[in-house]
Amino acid sequence: MIAEDNKSDVLLIQRALKKSGIEAQIHIADDGEKAVRFFERAEADAIAPCPDIVLLDINMPRYKGAEILRRLRASPRCKDALVLVVTSSDSSRDRTEMDALGANGYFRKPSDFSEFMTLGPIVRDLLMREEGRGHSSPTSVEN
Repeated sequence: MIAEDNKSDVLLIQRALKKSGIEAQIHIADDGEKAVRFFERAEADAIAPCPDIVLLDINMPRYKGAEILRRLRASPRCKDALVLVVTSSDSSRDRTEMDALGANGYFRKPSDFSEFMTLGPIVRDLLMREEGRGHSSPTSVEN
């Protein structure tokens, strides 16, 4: 899942994933309420998917990233999803808060296109490490 309200950033994220060979069904939530509803649907319907990983922007409309992450971690079915914060914020307070809420990594959006494309390998590596661990413990990834 990509929880991001900026359409340009969504396209960049998708391009970075594709360039890294990550082929997946991607759900996009362009505001916090839609992201939360996605998790709530998974709780109400056993057939509805939980995301394997959430690429989460902090500054979202309706619900901020911290509230989205808090609700995800409270979800009995989806609580083990990986969360990589993808944000323009370089605030140590934001990093500390997202880490305390259970984020698995933090990627600060760069202004340079080629640097943004490093997101794909970071996501791929995070997924591969967690696959090997069976989602047992958080992995720290920083950019």
